[in-house]
Amino acid sequence: MLNEVLAHAERAGIKTEPGFSVKSAKWAIVIGKQAEITGLIPLGDGKTGLEFACCPDLSQSEMITGSLTRSQFLLESLAVVALYYKESTDEKEVDKYRSKHEYFVGLLEQASANCYELARAATALNNPEELQKLTRFLNNYQPKPKPTDSATLLIEDSFPLCSTAWHDWWRNQRASGNINDFDKAENKESMRCLLTGNAIVPVDTHPKIKGLSSVGGLGTGDVFIGFDKEAFQSYGLNKSANAATDEITAKIYAETFNQLIHRQSIRLINGLAVYWFGRELANRDDDLFAELENPAEPLSGQPTKPKQLLNAIKDGQRPDLLENYYYVMTVSGQSGRVMVRDWQQGRLIEMLENVNAWFDDLQIIARDGGKLAPPPKFLAVVGSLFRELKDAPAPLINDLWRTALNKNKPVSNSAFAQALMATRKAVINEEAQNHARMGLLKAYHIRNKGDRYMNTQLNPGHPSPAYQCGRLLAVLADLQYAALGDVGAGVVQRYYTATSQAPALRIGQLMSNAKNHLNKVGGGLAFEFENRIGEIMSAMTQIPKTLDLEQQSLFALGYYQQLADNRARMAENKAKKQAKLNQAEGEN
Repeated sequence: MLNEVLAHAERAGIKTEPGFSVKSAKWAIVIGKQAEITGLIPLGDGKTGLEFACCPDLSQSEMITGSLTRSQFLLESLAVVALYYKESTDEKEVDKYRSKHEYFVGLLEQASANCYELARAATALNNPEELQKLTRFLNNYQPKPKPTDSATLLIEDSFPLCSTAWHDWWRNQRASGNINDFDKAENKESMRCLLTGNAIVPVDTHPKIKGLSSVGGLGTGDVFIGFDKEAFQSYGLNKSANAATDEITAKIYAETFNQLIHRQSIRLINGLAVYWFGRELANRDDDLFAELENPAEPLSGQPTKPKQLLNAIKDGQRPDLLENYYYVMTVSGQSGRVMVRDWQQGRLIEMLENVNAWFDDLQIIARDGGKLAPPPKFLAVVGSLFRELKDAPAPLINDLWRTALNKNKPVSNSAFAQALMATRKAVINEEAQNHARMGLLKAYHIRNKGDRYMNTQLNPGHPSPAYQCGRLLAVLADLQYAALGDVGAGVVQRYYTATSQAPALRIGQLMSNAKNHLNKVGGGLAFEFENRIGEIMSAMTQIPKTLDLEQQSLFALGYYQQLADNRARMAENKAKKQAKLNQAEGEN
């Protein structure tokens, strides 16, 4: 898997070296000509900040090596750069921030020989009065910045991070041992690199993967490869020599994966799906993973985006996509380590077919029957099964994700059972049915049972008696409403659960009530309801005594699709009546 990450780095031209990294800053502290602090500027979109392609970077092990308290160079937290922290912060933590601040200023002073404007920044940040002014800027800003927010320097409209003047100084600083106190490379034995196969000197610790704090990772980062306990080590090898990789290779894979997390990942509640392609997409709108995360609703009569791309490939219009490949790794954090939850790879055209099948199988008529429901977001499908997304268990989410990326994978029984239970609750509580949930029940019967009669909308010819029983309840509920109006708890609320489990016991009673309702409505409307009831009854050879869970889901689909059809008919009839009225008024 990491080999594929390295291959992506080479194809994408991602160049990196130890001591440098891509980072983002949320705030810029403005330094004037007279070595004074003149302002504070928010950077980027207010969430992730402004990205800088080449920033000085110390690993966690470099930061804590020896007795000296160190900081990063040019980009650090507000707590370090501005000594900005909460009043409740304990004295020990305050001392740590002060020590780091002194180190940060010291680096500016040393680097000023190569990048002279840094001397002004060092003078300003070493002046208590200027720091107090900066604190006022921070306190006056709304919403207030956080002490953990990242900050850099803006000196006379120029970011030192965008300059290369300090690069050689920084390389020499690390190489001299002033920062990097690791054992000298010449004292280590050469080994074979686990990832490249080259003879290398293994690095002791690997760079950390950032961006997993929302899915169980640490704020300071997590490692792909790490051996911090004896139980993890073999053959007398220490630390990461157990999976030998040189410092540059480790830096490249970590930096590349960090960039992918930032740019090409999908949050799966308690995991991240990080993805990339064999060849970069010429058009970012062709990103099918983004389509799963947030699908575009097609224009009326138009196919979905996956279907458009699939048709374009088959018609020879998109040869660039034909031989492309995709890679997706689902990860989370656990105790400082990156946990790989899933790995999938394949041809891009296969992914297109799989995603297209996912949306096709989920496609369902909207509740009002007027049009198809829009393609659901992946997390909308998961969220339709639970009251809150956080309640969704990780195994179920991961299994649904694999189902979305594999047209031959059935819907899991746990997802199916959860969808059926949530559907029943919605009916009883008189809540609007969730389109994604009904679509998942439909997908279950298509994928798991090969149900070729299951359509996106009502199929009067569906052979399942359970489906027809659901249809019948929807018609009888409409009949009651037509006869009695809103009478509180009606047919559906009182009889849905019992009828969906043991229809033979309840339908006879419902049909007896229906006779009274037909007499009540009378005329052409009664005739229409009689025809619809008769058509449904004729589609069943017998009414089942009991229904198992799969049959209960067919009952739910029959009820939902018939209800949508009823509403579409009502809207159509209303439109016809209005058209006649308009015509009559025009003639008068």
